[in-house]
Parts: sequence; C-alpha cells; structure tokens
Amino acid sequence: QVQLVESGGGLVQPGGSLRLSCAASGMALRNYAMGWYRQAPGKQRELVAGISSTWWTNYADSVKGRFAISRDNAKNTVYLQMNSLKLEDTALYYCNAGNSIASPGDYWGQGTQVTVSS
Repeated sequence: QVQLVESGGGLVQPGGSLRLSCAASGMALRNYAMGWYRQAPGKQRELVAGISSTWWTNYADSVKGRFAISRDNAKNTVYLQMNSLKLEDTALYYCNAGNSIASPGDYWGQGTQVTVSS
C-alpha cells in the first residue's frame, strides 16, 4: 500500500533552517503531485508548498522566498527546504500525494513536528 514517511523536523531557533523529507513507497512518486501541508494548534491544516508531476510549484504567501519544495523521482522522495524560520512556522508538517498542487490528494504521511523557538 502507499506510504509516505516524513522526517527532518525538530527544534530550531528563529532564523534557522530545516530540511524536511518525505519518502514514498508503494507508489511511483513521479506520477503524483506532491504537497507539504501544516497544522498549528487550534488552526486548520493549510497548504505550504506543492510540486506537480511536471515540476510546477506553488507556495503559500507566508513562505514565499523562504521555503523551497523539490522532488527526486529516482529516490521517490520530496523535500521541503525551510530557511529563515519564524515562530509562526511552528506546526506539524504533513506530506501529501495526489493529482493537484492546489488541493490535497488521498495520501497523507503521519507528520513531522517543526518547532521554532528561542
């Protein structure tokens, strides 16, 4: 079955960087649009960044210029490079696979926690 496993979260100071990874199994990642979503306590889950199977990308306005999504189809892995992290980036980050970079697909990972704190 399809599995998405996130890693790379952690505790970081404001201004720091993290790189999240999402390793896919049971599917050929090259055929899917992939997205990173996040959910902070008391808030709705939101799209952070998406990358289509044809390499189009989109980003939430709040992360443009700071975050970068990429994919390595050979490794069946998608990444989220996060730079200049802010306190408000603190959330549980989820990987998602589907057909569109504008809305979530059917497959979700279990999430990885990112905490930005001084």
